Amino acid sequence: MPAASGSWLRAGSFLLVASLCLWLAACGDPKQPPLPRIGPDDVVLAFGDSITHGVGAPSDSQSYPEVLSELIGRRVVRDGVPGEVTAQSLERLPASLDEYQPKLLLLCLGGNDMLRDLDPADTESNLREMVKLARDRGVAVVLIAVPEPRLIGGVAEFYRRVADDLDVPVEERVLLDVLRDRNYKSDPIHPNAQGYRKMAGALADLLHGAGAIP
Repeated sequence: MPAASGSWLRAGSFLLVASLCLWLAACGDPKQPPLPRIGPDDVVLAFGDSITHGVGAPSDSQSYPEVLSELIGRRVVRDGVPGEVTAQSLERLPASLDEYQPKLLLLCLGGNDMLRDLDPADTESNLREMVKLARDRGVAVVLIAVPEPRLIGGVAEFYRRVADDLDVPVEERVLLDVLRDRNYKSDPIHPNAQGYRKMAGALADLLHGAGAIP
């Protein structure tokens, strides 16, 4: 084969690979909506149920809010009530916002609704109301999606709907990965210390990527 033909083939292959890389990048996960910068004196409120409380970790210091606080260098308040459903959380949230005055709310709820087979439409509505309640007070929100309690399945679709409709970031992957891997679980529905650290790391990455933490 003439040298010129070989050069054209190499150039064509390079362009094909470059185009493929650009296409794959374009098809990746959409960029999360931006978050306000969290200053050194600002508070992050981790609000939820037993996963936020840290059930399954040997000590409170190994819960995801405590680990996240270490990773981002900000105060992260751990405000989780084991067994709570979203209707109860919606009633409880205003007092927590008043008490802690957070700059950012991390909302990890819905698992107990699914375990109790409550109406998904009600769960979605409650999550929407909590996001709106926080944002009406000037508090930014990050949703943390919880996997559906079945052997093969992903996270419930309502998390993405709420995130898209209200333009808030959502972490959809980490709890799914953690609760599919027995090395990260203390029981079928709770992470262990390693799982909570993995969860905290994913949230720290999200906060950095969305501009909340430099």
